Parts: sequence; C-alpha cells; structure tokens
Amino acid sequence: MSTKPKSLGIGRLLIAVYAIFAVSSLARATYQLATKFQDAPVAYSLSAVAAIVYILATIALAKSALNKLAIFAIAFELIGVITVGILSYTHPELFAHPSVWSKFGQGYGYVPFVLPILGLLWLRKQRKN
Repeated sequence: MSTKPKSLGIGRLLIAVYAIFAVSSLARATYQLATKFQDAPVAYSLSAVAAIVYILATIALAKSALNKLAIFAIAFELIGVITVGILSYTHPELFAHPSVWSKFGQGYGYVPFVLPILGLLWLRKQRKN
C-alpha cells in the first residue's frame, strides 16, 4: 500500500513566506500603533489586522486539519488587499505612509496581492488530492 506524498515543496515555501509576513507585519504594526497611530489611525489599525490575518494563515497552512481556517484567512486577506488597494488610490489621505497592502502591494512587488491568490490555488489543489 503506497501513499502519495503531499506536495510539500510549494507548501513549505508558502508557509515560510506567510511566516515572514506574519513576523514582519506584527513588528511593523506594533511599532506603528505605539508611535504613529495618530498620524493615520485607519492605516495602522488595518496594519494590525493584517498581522493577525498573516499569523492565522501561517498556523492554518501549517496544520492540514485547519484547511477551512486557512481558506477563510487567505480569502479575508485577499479581500483586504483589494479593499486597501482601492482605498489607497481613492483616499490617499488615509495612508500617511505606504502600508504593505497600499496600492495592491506595489511597493512590495505586488507580493501581498499575488500571495493570497497562490495560497488559495494551492489549498484548492490540496483539497483535490
């Protein structure tokens, strides 16, 4: 009886990228909330939400039993990227400084926009296997 090994290469890379985003966004949000919150409360509150979403996504992706949570967290992330991307173009005054999700992650090579799409596609593939 042979079992088909899971595609761990792409999955591990995806988890690693989410973990890096989780740590960096948590550090950034903590700094922004503690020192610059009054400059752009909407942007920095959203930064804290992003940190929470990245942490949840990282944990859920690492545990295959939490696939539904991973789908929810990553879908929420994608909606957030789209919403903040649109807001940052239409209401730039809300964003005193660029955030990870501003302008769809333009300053970060659009990784914040592409990452949840890749995550959802990978999760979909895992569900089929």
